[in-house]
Amino acid sequence: QVQLVESGGGRVQAGGSLRLSCAASGPIFGLSLMYWYRQAPKNQRELVAILSNMGSTEYVDSVKGRFTISRDNTKNTVYLQMNSLKPEDTGVYYCKFSAAGPRDYWGQGTKVTVSS
Repeated sequence: QVQLVESGGGRVQAGGSLRLSCAASGPIFGLSLMYWYRQAPKNQRELVAILSNMGSTEYVDSVKGRFTISRDNTKNTVYLQMNSLKPEDTGVYYCKFSAAGPRDYWGQGTKVTVSS
């Protein structure tokens, strides 16, 4: 059973940066899409960024120009570089991998707190 392990969350002041990592414990057959979601307190989970296996990316409007999703194939890892952070970016960030089956794999979440 492949597991996703996230890291890189923490507390940062507004304007700062963090890089989140999501590492798969093993190769995932038919991996097609990788996602980052976030969930702020009392809010629904929100899709933040998508990276396809072909390298295309999409972002929610609120993070465009500030966040970058990328991957390291050799490490089965996807990243979310977050710059110019704002207090409204606060939340628990989750990664998800979608693969053939179809099957989805979720990480356990990493908390990001941005103070003003």
